[in-house]
Amino acid sequence: MASEAEHGSAQTPRGQPAPGLPAGLLHRRADLSLLGFATSADLEPLHGLEAQGRADAAIRLGTGIAARGFNIFAIGPGGARISEAIRPLLHDAASRRPAPSDWVYVNNFAAPHQPVAIALPPGRAPALDAAAAEMIDDLRATLPTLFESEEFQRRRSAVEARFHGEAERAFESLGEKANALGVAIIRTPMGFAVAPLKDGKVVPPEEFNAWPAERQQEVRGVVEQIEKELEATLRAVPRIEKGRRDAVRALQRETAMVVIDQAVAEASAPFADLPPVAAHFAAMRDDLLENFALFLDGEDGKPEPLLTSLRMGYPFDRYDVNVLVTRPEGQEGAPVVEELHPTLANLVGRIEHLPVQGALVTNFRMVRSGALHRANGGTLVIDARALLAEPFSWSALKRALTRGRIEIEDIARFVGMSSTVSLEPEPVPLDCKVVLVGDRLIHYLLAAFDPELEHHFKVLADFDDAIPRSPESEALLARLVATLARREGLPPLERDAVGRVVEQAARLAEDSARLTLLHEALRDLMVEGAHLATLAGRDVVLCDDIEQAIAAQRHRGARLRELAQEAIHRGIALIDTSGSRIGQVNGLSVLALGSQGFGRPSRITARVRPGSGRIIDIEREVELGGPVHSKGVLILAGFLAGRYALDAPIALHASLVFEQSYGGVEGDSASAAELVALLSALSELPVRQDLAITGSINQHGDIQPIGGVNDKIEGFFEVCAARGLTGSQGVLIPESNVQHLMLDREVVAACEAGRFAVHAVRGIDEAAALLLGRDAGVRGPDGAFPEGSINALVERRLAAFAEQRRAMLGGESERREDHR
Repeated sequence: MASEAEHGSAQTPRGQPAPGLPAGLLHRRADLSLLGFATSADLEPLHGLEAQGRADAAIRLGTGIAARGFNIFAIGPGGARISEAIRPLLHDAASRRPAPSDWVYVNNFAAPHQPVAIALPPGRAPALDAAAAEMIDDLRATLPTLFESEEFQRRRSAVEARFHGEAERAFESLGEKANALGVAIIRTPMGFAVAPLKDGKVVPPEEFNAWPAERQQEVRGVVEQIEKELEATLRAVPRIEKGRRDAVRALQRETAMVVIDQAVAEASAPFADLPPVAAHFAAMRDDLLENFALFLDGEDGKPEPLLTSLRMGYPFDRYDVNVLVTRPEGQEGAPVVEELHPTLANLVGRIEHLPVQGALVTNFRMVRSGALHRANGGTLVIDARALLAEPFSWSALKRALTRGRIEIEDIARFVGMSSTVSLEPEPVPLDCKVVLVGDRLIHYLLAAFDPELEHHFKVLADFDDAIPRSPESEALLARLVATLARREGLPPLERDAVGRVVEQAARLAEDSARLTLLHEALRDLMVEGAHLATLAGRDVVLCDDIEQAIAAQRHRGARLRELAQEAIHRGIALIDTSGSRIGQVNGLSVLALGSQGFGRPSRITARVRPGSGRIIDIEREVELGGPVHSKGVLILAGFLAGRYALDAPIALHASLVFEQSYGGVEGDSASAAELVALLSALSELPVRQDLAITGSINQHGDIQPIGGVNDKIEGFFEVCAARGLTGSQGVLIPESNVQHLMLDREVVAACEAGRFAVHAVRGIDEAAALLLGRDAGVRGPDGAFPEGSINALVERRLAAFAEQRRAMLGGESERREDHR
């Protein structure tokens, strides 16, 4: 009979299958009795983080403490939409903080490469920028007109005439002296020359050479004297010219001073209460007086194409105001800024350059603000993963928090690529609450490898994945559904549709006693349901719309699940759902691919023979089994030795394998199935193939809970339903997993009709009795198991193995003795 059962040619007689769990335990319906509403539009929206008490308290603590280092690290699952959830709290806290200062950069006239940062009261930076621009525009219009006026031209002519007459008088006096001494000063193409005179006429060289030597010598002496005096007079001409230019410039400065002083006074008057601004206007006045020629179009006022004191070609840039940050009109309180792309430049600011005449040039006007500047005085929200993915950004953020100031850093300097002269803007003081948002793993890794994390982010806001399920929490989730519907602009959901979303929240939590808080998944489901309602021409989302959306979501990700089911139906993947076989069990596993997962039955087989007590895990031997799966197999050896090898070592050699498994196997949820396969192989009792089992075993034989129980049950149900439900088919699960059941309605309906069953078992004896069709048996006072029980058959078989091994070892000993 054992041989027939092993080959599946006969079915071991069975009694009626044990009754499964009642349908009420397979899918917990939503209880919205605490809420009286017809549609979600009647529900009060959810405010803040009512469902996240722990995280809510942490956020309020972090935003309420102004001390350095109490920044916030908000962690949780990706689908929790943490940034969106905490935004109302952050805005509420920021609204109670004073409005931050505006910041501008202005030219440092003493050191143009070090622009000066000036703080202004909120909203006054644009006014300063406009005042400076208007002042320069006025001077550009006024100064040229003033210098072209008749009064200025008259005074300038007088100055020039005075200096021009001085030079003329010097030459005229020297000429008269030369004539009196009998020589003349004449102008030649080569310059000035001194020549002898006779009767008022220049003496030609031939005539001069005919003069007596004494006369020539006397005239040469006079010529040399006049030449020296002429040289001295000529050297005085540049001095006279410089004096003329200085006098003209002094006149221009004196004339311009009146206009400049008046313009500066008018521009700076609204900012008299701000000493840094007043100091800047004073420096601007001094520079304007030194460079008033920039405003002139005359010969003396032509600006150079690229002034050495500027980094741009436009001469009036130096007087502009670069508004770095200003308060938007109508904004109350402090800002809340979310930086989605936290590169180094986007975080701490940057200095831009422009190509001018083949060179990259810049000035203080090209300094651009970063997220820290815009959030200064308020709150900055950054995604931790994005921050860590950008080179130098994490270190720059820590430096800013440590120093309490924002220093604009150029990434080119860090990598040694900078070859242009840049600026060194004055740092801006930092007073900002930083909120990092990320997965738990990111926080744990940072905490492990960067000790500075806890120095800068002392407040941890840990968002729960799910909350305990109760009428109160279901009412809370219903309000969350209403909030999401309003936020997304969706049509309202009817009462039953809200209840179905609540039930799906429990399914997503994989626990009938908990509700997921992953807003993203719930939102997606509601959006799809609303889309179906709109296509049907309804302005209310019905329960059937949500049900169809759930089915559509499963169908879109079901390609691999359908291929796996097809392989079973076509006999490619060998899975029996009827009959019985020795040493063969239907185990259950979950295949997770991306966000999709599905259950699939797997055939597990065991073979036994006499041996040294070793259980071979074929998956581990070929390196397809993970460490957790291998641990589960080793636990089986501990259970067998502890129950059946009380007086002597266990003499067993067994092998276990997942048949037709060509990928990795991990987890211990199949250890109960593997133990049943071993017990079947040892007792030679066939295992029912219309049942599948999942569960983890410990060394005492207790069946422990596992994950993915709903997917595993549904995976075996689909195989059985495709072949036809017989009423005897079902799944064995750990009793402790009953609380996690949120099965599909089709499975629940089949169980309610008695066509399928879900059995909850506590230990291996209970599971083996159901699968092998015989009582497991308990040791009696005499230390023996009841005759014919599973345990008795296993123990007898192991004893036979031990006897065979002793006989074999004894024979080997005798042969060795004869050989000696």
